[in-house]
Amino acid sequence: MLHYSIIEHATSKEWVTFVHGAGGSSTIWYKQVKAFKEHFNILLLDLRGHGKSKFHLKEALKSKYTFDAITQDIKEVVDYLEIKKSHFVGISLGTILIRNLAEKHPTLVKSMVMGGAIMKMNFRSRVLMRLGVILKSVVPYIWLYKFFAFVIMPNKNHKESRSLFVREAKKLYQKEFIRWFKLTSEINPLLKLFRMVDLKIPTLYVMGSEDYLFLPTIEKVAEQHTFSQLYVVPHCGHVVNVEQPHLFNEKVIAYLRLDNKKTGAIHRF
Repeated sequence: MLHYSIIEHATSKEWVTFVHGAGGSSTIWYKQVKAFKEHFNILLLDLRGHGKSKFHLKEALKSKYTFDAITQDIKEVVDYLEIKKSHFVGISLGTILIRNLAEKHPTLVKSMVMGGAIMKMNFRSRVLMRLGVILKSVVPYIWLYKFFAFVIMPNKNHKESRSLFVREAKKLYQKEFIRWFKLTSEINPLLKLFRMVDLKIPTLYVMGSEDYLFLPTIEKVAEQHTFSQLYVVPHCGHVVNVEQPHLFNEKVIAYLRLDNKKTGAIHRF
């Protein structure tokens, strides 16, 4: 089972489950915990191979690295803790896992908050993925990760996010990185399905105005999906919860505490 930690609220019955991205760990939510624990019970996860969720060699060799398998890892923890329904907050690749969980097990998902959401790989990102496939076995993975981090988060004000993710990525092994990287082979059909299907689960997208690779697609999705809203944060890149934590916390907590989240809208700050 994945490593997890929980923070229980004295009176609230509402749960918020945080799902980090590839190369990160549950520690990336350190700027959220204090604010969210005032209102919700909190579940923090380390995805397989990340943080404290280190598999033994035999387990790693047996484990299939697919989006469905990794999504099932999350469900296993939620079921074990007997959480019947939770809000899910994700960043980057974590948003794909949350959306997949909602596809497979919609009754578990009360709402979705998708920070730096990925819903389509544009031409530049597809070229990068292809380059990574070619080089992944011959170039130290941390070089690739630093390169990808710089392309996704290129600006000076993105430096803290880049440094955080590179620091966490250094805790991965080369073989673990390659297993996760191979997931890119199944990502496009999955994202196409997500764009086409409106699950009618309340969804808040929180995107940086400088998230050049992924924001344009999210703007279209938020317009097309009835239960979706989009908040665009100014002067901010891909990892919105790290770069603009106060605004992220304020908007997300307000959204999660609303009873009616059905009306789609796009807001820029």
